[in-house]
Amino acid sequence: MSLRVIKPGLLSTVQDSGRTAQARFGVAPSGAMDRPALRLANALVGNTANAAALELTVLGPVLRFERDCVVALTGAPIDARIDTTLLPLWRPVHVLAGATLKLAGMRQGARSYLAIAGGLRAQHWLGSASVDLNAGIGRALHAGELLEIAVAPKPQWMEKPGLSWPNWSLAPAHWFEAHQRPLRVVPGVHFDALDAAAQSALYGSSFRIAADSNRVGFRLQGATLELSKPLELVSEAVDFGTMQLPPGGDPIVLMAEHPTTGGYPRIAQVAAVDLPYLAQRRPGDDLYFEHIDAQQAEHLLIRQEQALDELIVELGRRLAAQS
Repeated sequence: MSLRVIKPGLLSTVQDSGRTAQARFGVAPSGAMDRPALRLANALVGNTANAAALELTVLGPVLRFERDCVVALTGAPIDARIDTTLLPLWRPVHVLAGATLKLAGMRQGARSYLAIAGGLRAQHWLGSASVDLNAGIGRALHAGELLEIAVAPKPQWMEKPGLSWPNWSLAPAHWFEAHQRPLRVVPGVHFDALDAAAQSALYGSSFRIAADSNRVGFRLQGATLELSKPLELVSEAVDFGTMQLPPGGDPIVLMAEHPTTGGYPRIAQVAAVDLPYLAQRRPGDDLYFEHIDAQQAEHLLIRQEQALDELIVELGRRLAAQS
């Protein structure tokens, strides 16, 4: 029961929710960059939130199904076709054995998620199937590779002949933001070490994502940020969204494959609620930052998680009603 990779795309990797509670051993979480998109893709096909799926970057792969499957695509809008038929996004789709899924470029954003009912059977390490290229755990898809798919129960609507899908879908506008808006950030423990010009520039200037950015971190180019005086620091814990300031003055925002500790000044933290939005930016995109406090950041995340949980419960009801 497998999925054959005909073309691998620009950067296609197996991801789940990542390696939790391993940072004390120096192991980064990795996992999906846009985690709500992954969770919703899995929910649309009836998988658990942590099921392994494919994260596609900018240009998707070409895949051939060797058995009937239910699939769902979320995240960045991507040109997707089953043979010659345009594949709808943000809903479950019944794909027939022998069909070829051609995933081309993304019209906006940077990452799409392909979930398959049953989930991908991939090797787990420390509780996760997530590929971590920076740590040498797994690798990106390559041509000719076979991906194993776990067997999942067939819903009744899958018994219809041919390619099919239900008459409902999720509204992507709630979970993928195409428009540009400021990223909300909380001042870091070393924000006050910035000089006055740097503090003003962080919230008053635009930054551009540099070409050498990746799943480890986004290097930002724009106003050069400087400290009011040199700092001697020991390495301390960092996280997804931590903004560090190297000596060159170009800040780096750490992403999913970030190291677990760092010795550069930690000048800000991107609010967790905005990490999916940041994950959908690509090199060359401009970023702006808006100040919020830790209490606001926590409140926004709680609201997002509640909305996501409620939506996933509703999806479960809809899928059960069709089975």
